[in-house]
Amino acid sequence: MDNINLLSIIAIAFVGSFGHCIGMCGGIVMAYSTAKVDSRWSHLIQVSSHILYSLGRVLTYTILGVMFGYLGGVATFSNTADGILLFIAGIAMVLTGASLLGKIKFLTIIEHSLSANTLYQNTFKAMLKSKSLISFFILGMLNGLMPCGFVYFFAITAASTASPFWGGVVMMLFGLSTIPAMFSLGYFVGIFKQSSFRALMVKLAAIAVVIYGLLTIHSGYGYITDPTKTLRDCH
Repeated sequence: MDNINLLSIIAIAFVGSFGHCIGMCGGIVMAYSTAKVDSRWSHLIQVSSHILYSLGRVLTYTILGVMFGYLGGVATFSNTADGILLFIAGIAMVLTGASLLGKIKFLTIIEHSLSANTLYQNTFKAMLKSKSLISFFILGMLNGLMPCGFVYFFAITAASTASPFWGGVVMMLFGLSTIPAMFSLGYFVGIFKQSSFRALMVKLAAIAVVIYGLLTIHSGYGYITDPTKTLRDCH
């Protein structure tokens, strides 16, 4: 991974968090803020609870990144296979961007609810009722497991690194970059409820994802045509 790629990941995640993430997970943030955060708590404790929730999400994303990075590594054996992996990743990114723009229903098709899973549902409800600070962290970890097209995009990016370390870094940066939007939601609800603001953020994120996807497809072509280049050479 180079600095440009890492900066692209941060930028896409940050911008996208004010559109797609607010829409997908905003309800959960509002729900736990209402049910768990006591107005009588000190400002420090209230801030800590939100930070712990976000760090729980980041931990789950990082673990997923390590897993996908490992799978991407063991799945690549030749330059052709490396190139094909990048082609698939790039195509998925373009489809994700097009879906965010409302052109296709790619994300709608792949996003499914975990509410039917009894264990997940019961654990989520228990953490939602608990007032302990650790419950915020666990709730964040559970939220990180919820199927989400934007998470899938970064998971594919993590797999394309063919490295557990860089895969973890990709997903960690994604999680950290979404914290400002999710943390601020409870304080600036009015802003995020404005459809025009959210729509603008979604469009900017979608365009960035499509561009990044096209660059990834171009990189895949390079790995296929260059007999001396492999994904691992980038790490």
